[in-house]
Amino acid sequence: MTSTAPAPPAAPSRQGLLLVGTAIVLTGFNLRTAVNSVGPVLEEIEQGLGISSAFAGLITSMPLLCFALIGFAGPPLAARYRDAHVLAAALLVMTIGLIVRVAAPSVWLFLAGTVLTMGGGALGNVLLPSLVKQWFPTRTGLLVGAYSAALAVGGAVASVSTAPIAAAVGAQGWRWALGTWAVFALVAVLPWFVVPVRPGSSRSTHSAVKVRALVRSRLAWTMAAFFGLQAMQAYVIVGWTAQYLRDQGMSASAAGVLVGVNALIVIPLNALAPLGAVRPHLQRPMLVGFLACYLAGWTGLLVAPLTLTWLWVSLLGLGMGTFAMVLTLIGLRGRSPETVAALSTVTQGWGYALAGIGPLLVGLLRGLTGGYTGMFVLVYVGAALLFVTGWMVCRERYVEDEVPGLLGPGTPEPGARGNAPDAEIEVAGTEPPVTVPRGRREPGA
Repeated sequence: MTSTAPAPPAAPSRQGLLLVGTAIVLTGFNLRTAVNSVGPVLEEIEQGLGISSAFAGLITSMPLLCFALIGFAGPPLAARYRDAHVLAAALLVMTIGLIVRVAAPSVWLFLAGTVLTMGGGALGNVLLPSLVKQWFPTRTGLLVGAYSAALAVGGAVASVSTAPIAAAVGAQGWRWALGTWAVFALVAVLPWFVVPVRPGSSRSTHSAVKVRALVRSRLAWTMAAFFGLQAMQAYVIVGWTAQYLRDQGMSASAAGVLVGVNALIVIPLNALAPLGAVRPHLQRPMLVGFLACYLAGWTGLLVAPLTLTWLWVSLLGLGMGTFAMVLTLIGLRGRSPETVAALSTVTQGWGYALAGIGPLLVGLLRGLTGGYTGMFVLVYVGAALLFVTGWMVCRERYVEDEVPGLLGPGTPEPGARGNAPDAEIEVAGTEPPVTVPRGRREPGA
């Protein structure tokens, strides 16, 4: 009896790939503009809306809370609708949210617009990695690098240009400075409406993972704490450093430019940090190096905020290499792609919920004390906890060993290394994914 194998699906056309790639990069550009544009004009937002520092802290925490909660809706929506349609809707929601923020007469409407804006961004963050994997399976690194760079460029441009735009407009200029980014979000919507259906696409082979079972994993909780503590450092930098420098006497435009340096430094860090973090003997030395940069940068800003400010801000940017490091470690703490995806989801979901406390506390403490002592206490304590949790997650172990039966029936038992010892695992989530090699281990490793 002769069996006929099914014909392989037709390859996407070059025009289709170009269209999808363009849509992905344009979307990436918009994922941090709404976040990074707030810090440089935070003082004007406080005055324009008549709010306290506590409410300002809530505004700077909103991105993290939205990433933590709304990001979980991405996979169910993608399972029911086409990814392209979900992303188009997400960018439209982002555009509407940005416009609402511009017109908001009260802080509550401003917060509602922020939820819409960050909700659209959260869905984009979650869905882009899977789209890259689907459309560009042999060029994942190229596309990940392209949209990661676009994300960093968008964040840097927003940090640098928001304050000058506000100053050029004059009264209520902060509204126009924030609303400018709605134009870019609307432009990014257009390609998704004409993205073709991927040839041979099917949802029938999706493997389910018992994500709730990770509640019983000490490793998952430690990973979430490490992720949340590094995200707290990053979003205190993005949300409050510009305002701190302004309160020390620096101009709004100069402070925005300096904070934009962080976004630029992240580009090479995302490429280089995983190459070292994938090697167990380098993980803890890297952790110590990143923490040293954080401590030196924060101390410089505390002691001499207007002297060598570019150096202190650059050191903080280097410290943010903990982000790429933790994403790499997520890929090394599961034995299968399904486990890694589940660990990535809960680590970043729980982590962002923890991180949201940081910017909010800075605002509350600033309102109570009238200064930034509370911010520095918070980041120093956070750095100490980041070291402890980071040291723990650098110990080689696997989440499957703590949660037997994590995967459904028919999946490999704990100890299985996957189909290929040199396979690559893409760690995806609510930030640019990092692809790490699962290399062969040396004897005794």
